[in-house]
Amino acid sequence: MRHSRVTYEKSGRVAHVTLNRPAVLNAMDLRMHEELREVWDDFEADDDVWVGVLSGAGDRAFSVGQDLKELAARIEAGTAGQSTFGSRDLPGWPRLTERLQLAKPLVAKVRGYAYGGGFELALACDIIVAAEDARFALPEARLGLVAGAGGVFRLARQLPLRTALGHLMTGRPLTARRAYELGLVNDVVPAGELDECVAGWVDDLLRCAPLAVRAVKEATAKAATMPLEQAFASRFVWEERRVRSRDAREGPLAFVQKRPPEWSGT
Repeated sequence: MRHSRVTYEKSGRVAHVTLNRPAVLNAMDLRMHEELREVWDDFEADDDVWVGVLSGAGDRAFSVGQDLKELAARIEAGTAGQSTFGSRDLPGWPRLTERLQLAKPLVAKVRGYAYGGGFELALACDIIVAAEDARFALPEARLGLVAGAGGVFRLARQLPLRTALGHLMTGRPLTARRAYELGLVNDVVPAGELDECVAGWVDDLLRCAPLAVRAVKEATAKAATMPLEQAFASRFVWEERRVRSRDAREGPLAFVQKRPPEWSGT
């Protein structure tokens, strides 16, 4: 699959997705969104791939979000239209931020700036590993915009409400260390140790049964706003698949037989 703005590589069970416009700090233009849709479609459909890692090319930025030069040109040309929350009817839909049924785990590997839509991409991942030089912000309000790719919604769910509001309404950035202290980031390491740290998280994910990981992700997301009684009474697609799977038998058998489990994903 050939792309000009996204690098997509598979290695064993892992897909590596890299936003590849380092000269503009991996700003996302419409073409990048179109390419990312193809990537996420393939990632979801490939049964041989169990984990994804999302990163930005270069050492200056994960992504600074929307390509504002492209947006300004479209505004001047009268082709920008009006946009609010979500990306329906825009190039690249459904974008990662709206793929709410994506069951496979995603790890965000963040160096440098994760601003605007870049931060929103990271928030849509399941695990965030950041270098010490990472900075996170949703500065849209400073531009007369809102964080419409889920930032308004996700930050308020992933941080204490008053803390989230402060950053959303002012655009103030978060350092990697502060994001870690607030529970927004899973790990913060020196830049030179970032690859090793991400690889450790990926290895740990792959040690687990893939259907169990997906069941955990789905149930956690859906039950987060449910009363506990309703959560216990609900049905979850990936849990129903897991409970009937070979892997649900393989795990206990491997433990008793004192051998590593051989996961099949079935």
